[in-house]
Amino acid sequence: MVMRCCLTLALHGQGSRHISHHQTFPPVEEKELYMPIQHVLSAQRVPVKIWTADVDERSRQQLANIASLPFIHHHVAAMPDVHLGKGATIGSVIATHKAIIPAAVGVDLGCGMVAARLSITANDLDEKRLKKVFDQITRDVPVGRGQHPDDRVLVDAARPFEAGLKALTDRHPTLLKAFGKFSKWTNQMGTLGGGNHFIEVCIDETNQVWVMLHSGSRGIGNAIADYFIQLARQDMERWMIQLPDRDLAYLPEGTEHFADYVEAVQWAQDYAMQNRQSMLDLVIAALTRHLPPFEVTSEVVNCHHNYVVKEHHYDANVWVTRKGAIRAREGDLGIVPGSMGTRSYIVRGKGNPESFCSSAHGAGRRMSRTAAEKQFTESDLAQQTTGVICRKDRGVVDEIPGAYKDIDEVMANQSDLTEILHTLKQVVCVKG
Repeated sequence: MVMRCCLTLALHGQGSRHISHHQTFPPVEEKELYMPIQHVLSAQRVPVKIWTADVDERSRQQLANIASLPFIHHHVAAMPDVHLGKGATIGSVIATHKAIIPAAVGVDLGCGMVAARLSITANDLDEKRLKKVFDQITRDVPVGRGQHPDDRVLVDAARPFEAGLKALTDRHPTLLKAFGKFSKWTNQMGTLGGGNHFIEVCIDETNQVWVMLHSGSRGIGNAIADYFIQLARQDMERWMIQLPDRDLAYLPEGTEHFADYVEAVQWAQDYAMQNRQSMLDLVIAALTRHLPPFEVTSEVVNCHHNYVVKEHHYDANVWVTRKGAIRAREGDLGIVPGSMGTRSYIVRGKGNPESFCSSAHGAGRRMSRTAAEKQFTESDLAQQTTGVICRKDRGVVDEIPGAYKDIDEVMANQSDLTEILHTLKQVVCVKG
């Protein structure tokens, strides 16, 4: 989805030592315009088409389990950032006939990215200003488990969601119990969360400044997802349906919970989209306090990469679940971030039907968080994030670039899915 940002902001600032990142963009090696699909798993009911050779055996098995289900349409697509996930493989695109797998859609409903290009350049930045920007964003945008206090709730942004949530909870009153400490969902509008969610200030290949962030539907989306995952599992038990993995429990169209799930997911996806836009507004306001006058100079790209939507593929109207994948129809704008300390990409889709018009959503993890914490140290993190103003403590070692796949290899492997419009390198990264 592309949204125009008409916000014009100005504030005078001052600084001394300029930040220049021209030297950080060596050319990415060009491969053939259309790379062949590198692996096909064909022993299941439908094939699995994989855009990389870098896929572990557990992920292969997980993809095969999905492809064995009776309602999978045509094939399963696995993007080049594919890796093991809960319910379904992260980096998978799953088209289904008249059924949705809630755990495949995931628990961070509507998680995705937003990015905006600004009119200032790296020449307008210096280390002192960037440190002030980092501190200001950290003060203005709650991260981790944080949320806005009652007197700072973003009422105008949250109010449109009240009626839809009330209609849902009126039909599912036990869902209220699932909210728990997240019952103040309005206070989480405009908040980041933790894990791999981030806010960045970046420089592109022309020295232009960008703001980019990654987040989803926060605690309320998580509660909705968990609630319907449990309902799907209960339905499978009630109907005595045997599955290769209990996380593949599904909701068929026409059954008791299907329509409510679709309504709830759409609510959460819309909330996630607004959450990112609200945070973007907060971040831009924070930048105006410490940077020279600027404007937002181009479209704001705001796209989901954990979601489900009805689309038409291979002569059928189907539900498409993108779990760690963005839509990349011909002309679609998207964001493919690398890990903290590496580069990210603004892309335009090529509309490849074999991927169900999809693309990778980022670098993709190479190792688990636990494995990363065991292998890497704070010193490793500091070395791998040289030149980036960010946390470098033990609490974010699991997010070290070395725990992720090579983003440039991911991009090369999907040259038939997207074209690169802009290459971004972060100079500030805020994490929970």
